[in-house]
Amino acid sequence: MVKHIVLFKLKDELGVEEKREVMSQFKMAIEALPAKISVIRKVEVGLNMNPSETWDIALYSEFDTLEDVKTYATHPDHVAAAKIIAEAKESRSCVDYEV
Repeated sequence: MVKHIVLFKLKDELGVEEKREVMSQFKMAIEALPAKISVIRKVEVGLNMNPSETWDIALYSEFDTLEDVKTYATHPDHVAAAKIIAEAKESRSCVDYEV
């Protein structure tokens, strides 16, 4: 099994309400993906509640293989979800590891 963990930081210049809206839309879009992309075994999106921390969004997902992660990453529904935060995103960090 491959665990895929992604952290997102949104731009500091965004207002609190704008950040919340983008984060909420992104969470709903990503968490709807298992019904559309069969290779996803599990997915969850956490929205940071601690303003003193660096990262705003944590995405955790599980796949059978790294190839499945690639299938997910290029799937049109995932690409559409990623566009939700594209303009608001300052940085992204990712790790994929096998267990």
